[in-house]
Amino acid sequence: MNKLHDWPEPVIRVQSLSESGLKSIPERYIKPATDRPSLNVEEDPSNMDVNIPIIDLTGLSEDGNNLPQSTMDQISLACREWGFFQVVNHGVCPGFMDQVRETWRSFFHLPMEMKQAYANSPKTYEGYGSRLGIEKGAILDWSDYYYLHYLPLTLKDYNKWPAPPDSCREVIDEYGKELVKLGGRIMKVLSISLGLKEDRLQNAFGGDNFGACLRVNFYPKCPQPELALGLSSHSDPGGLTLLLTDHQVPGLQVRKDDKWITVKPAPHAFIVNIGDQIQVLSNANYKSVEHRVIVNSDMERLSLGFFYNPKSDIPIQPMEELVSTDKPALYSPMTFDEYRLFIRLRGPKGKSQIESLHSPR
Repeated sequence: MNKLHDWPEPVIRVQSLSESGLKSIPERYIKPATDRPSLNVEEDPSNMDVNIPIIDLTGLSEDGNNLPQSTMDQISLACREWGFFQVVNHGVCPGFMDQVRETWRSFFHLPMEMKQAYANSPKTYEGYGSRLGIEKGAILDWSDYYYLHYLPLTLKDYNKWPAPPDSCREVIDEYGKELVKLGGRIMKVLSISLGLKEDRLQNAFGGDNFGACLRVNFYPKCPQPELALGLSSHSDPGGLTLLLTDHQVPGLQVRKDDKWITVKPAPHAFIVNIGDQIQVLSNANYKSVEHRVIVNSDMERLSLGFFYNPKSDIPIQPMEELVSTDKPALYSPMTFDEYRLFIRLRGPKGKSQIESLHSPR
């Protein structure tokens, strides 16, 4: 597909703009009035203490079915009502989480010419990037990122991973192993909480042939944060997202009851959210939810999104156990490859892609 071979216009690194000392942001980054955080954030003081659920996974083992029933109920409720929750005591070493975050922060503070060696294209997005979608003249987000494939092994290419800073590739590889293990355990928990056999959801992903990728987001300081977004409103197109965020700099906002709730990350927690593929497979019992990222004039922010996805070429459709006369299949089959092409062409567009899959009645 030739139109995915290159960007439609020269790529500008947002970090370079931020570090140039400009007092106002270029017009390309100014969101429409209806999308600006200053107009959409709910000012009601009663929302100040609202947060996505925090769930303790103490005792979670490989089979995923030894959590207390109360914990399973919390997860099920969070998936139905929020599409998001935080997990603590998840088995990943806190010190290692800090090491991973700071290793990537070091990468984004390397000289530009070193980072440019890993510049990406819209064909795969793998590498160092600064935009999503190939729509010419699109309003852009105030962020840079690094995207890489972890699974399947046929797509895993260490040469496309950053070599500097020292040990970066080794740290990424170990982080991937830890997140694949955690993701697999959470998949079993979700399957059980849907009333299915523990391996049912994983099998619908392709069993051992699932995909996994990492997107590291870097949000530089922004002189006019009230006009921009670090990442536009969207639901994640994949299966399950495990987000390691900067708990000292809030930025993630989740849409709940038509209000934007700013997530307050717990230290050394992972933020887990349901992607569109699980919404389809669960026949909308579990829902992916719109979220976005606001930016900050005083502090940069970094987050790591690890995406646990279905095998790219198998049709994803509602699981038959969750389809009935009272609740027929809500979505038409589509492979993940076909689905994510939408994002690569248009960029993040709220929930418009998942809504386009609704089966005609």
